Amino acid sequence: MNLRQLEFFVLLAESEHMTKAAELANTSQPNVSHSMTILEQELGIALFEKKGRNIRLTRHGKIFYEYVQPALQKIEQGQQRLQEIINPNSGEIEFGFIYTMGSTLVPRLTQTFQQKKENEEIHFAFHQGNSNKIIQMLLEDTIDIGICSKISEDNDLIFQILTQEELVLVVPLNHPLAKRKTIQIEETLNYPYVYYGKQSGLRPYLDRQLKKLGVTLKIQCELEEDHSVLGFVGQEYGIAIMPNIPSINSFPVKKITITDILEDRNIYLAVKKNNLEIPVLKKFYDFCLENINEKWN
Repeated sequence: MNLRQLEFFVLLAESEHMTKAAELANTSQPNVSHSMTILEQELGIALFEKKGRNIRLTRHGKIFYEYVQPALQKIEQGQQRLQEIINPNSGEIEFGFIYTMGSTLVPRLTQTFQQKKENEEIHFAFHQGNSNKIIQMLLEDTIDIGICSKISEDNDLIFQILTQEELVLVVPLNHPLAKRKTIQIEETLNYPYVYYGKQSGLRPYLDRQLKKLGVTLKIQCELEEDHSVLGFVGQEYGIAIMPNIPSINSFPVKKITITDILEDRNIYLAVKKNNLEIPVLKKFYDFCLENINEKWN
């Protein structure tokens, strides 16, 4: 049994005429007839019966048709989807990114890409999450490309630095430190902290910086997402070290510059190695890297 036989079967079942089926299949009538004979022999049951000049499905043929017709339809849809993917000027890119990148960088990046005439037919489906989730979705092929932290090495993924984040201290508006414009982390140790949880891509970076500085924070609670951190700080639950994102200004908090020398907080463009064989994805990937030096964020 092969795909061509099944295509002949569906055409004959729907046209109920050998000559019409052959014309639709762009082949000869004997070829269709022979293929159906072989198919019936393989299945061990008659699929068609003659009714005058027409050929109709038997009861068993109707049962077989109920399975074959939607299966061929699915195969055709799959073929069309693959054609869209391999076309560098059309298709859909599943794009995942960490929360802090959704306010400015990702919308500007994708919008600028789509404004190019040759990219007008390329669309995006967006996914958000912490770095662990973005990496998991990449490995599971749920998304095609992602922006996240580089939590660990993975042989299946390629990481390229895309941008960097500045870390700042945020405190409630009426906090004793709210009058400060700059500060060292050591000066904050008497105050409780709202800290990032272990699932956050920022957590390993923060742990590493604090260890280098030789300080230990008084952690009041741990959260995964930046706006939740800001919400807790705004409600005087504690203070926090976090990325300098635009939405800080929307919360009742004061932003203070940290003067300690910290490692660069790198944000990476990540993609599965074999996905770069897909032309439309490679096109967007290259576009992102070409704009590394632009002020997207």
